Amino acid sequence: MQWPLIKNLPTEFHFRFTKYAPVAAIVSGLAVLGTVIVLFTMGLNLGTDFAGGNVLEVQTPGPMPTAQLRASMKTFGAEDATVQPFGSDRDAVVKFKLPEVKGDNDNERVEGIKAKLGQTFPGMTFKRTEVVGPKVSGELMRSGLFALGGALALMLLYIWFRFPSGLQFGAGAVIAVLHDVVLTIGIMGLLQIEFSMTSIAALLTVIGYSMNEKVITFDRLRENLRKFKKTPLADIINLSENERLSRTIITGSTAILALAGMLFLGGPALFPLVFAMVFGIFVGTYSSIYVALPIILIWGVNRNDEDAEIIDMGGFKGSKKQKPLP
Repeated sequence: MQWPLIKNLPTEFHFRFTKYAPVAAIVSGLAVLGTVIVLFTMGLNLGTDFAGGNVLEVQTPGPMPTAQLRASMKTFGAEDATVQPFGSDRDAVVKFKLPEVKGDNDNERVEGIKAKLGQTFPGMTFKRTEVVGPKVSGELMRSGLFALGGALALMLLYIWFRFPSGLQFGAGAVIAVLHDVVLTIGIMGLLQIEFSMTSIAALLTVIGYSMNEKVITFDRLRENLRKFKKTPLADIINLSENERLSRTIITGSTAILALAGMLFLGGPALFPLVFAMVFGIFVGTYSSIYVALPIILIWGVNRNDEDAEIIDMGGFKGSKKQKPLP
């Protein structure tokens, strides 16, 4: 039994993707430029992990009332408070930044919040109270950036070994993935979504998904390059993308459907993570077609590889003769 949407999905497409590559290049360039402007003018809404703040480790007699605790923190003057349950269902870590007020002592304000929490949630105990200073937050930022840079470098090496016929595949993949990361950071800055270590995890997930799309794209392109040695590269790119378009639609739609519930029902704690992942799926699919492949088209490829081998998959008798391009 097939889903109706999948059953009605066309099996053949005939889009001329390369025709719109110049327009897509302008759009991508403007989007990257817009990201730079947003970062310099608005900046990122850094969470306590990167900007510093206060951390309370609390425990309640019964199950942790996460939603009520988060709502109470907002009424106490900590609108950006995040509540992260851990360990047993009675433990949680509360992270928050207090707005700057001249002449006020942050320690006194934190103690006031603790007193209000104790009144609101009888029996609540405070196991740990810490201040995340600028030194610690700076180290976390550097560690996060190092993780992103290391992931991109390893992906470049992987693509280079995966497609040894030329460096253009690795360069195209890394530039496209970097494009995805930059735009994801830009949309988070534009919407002022909190940027924390959870956001770093989301960006690493975006890198993984986007790189997987590039590998599949390049695999299909390489297969067709071996079959059609005399056909113009632009036509082979269009053929390859049309052949895998239905697979791309199904995979992307499935991933978005899986994340949709968490995006709309997961609450503010999960929203930054899931939003970055959903946006990354869209931009990762786009960059596979209009960032990675145009770099291959401009750079060119080695057309002297061996012919593609036909594998007998249980009775199919293939031919190595070149078939005409549809």
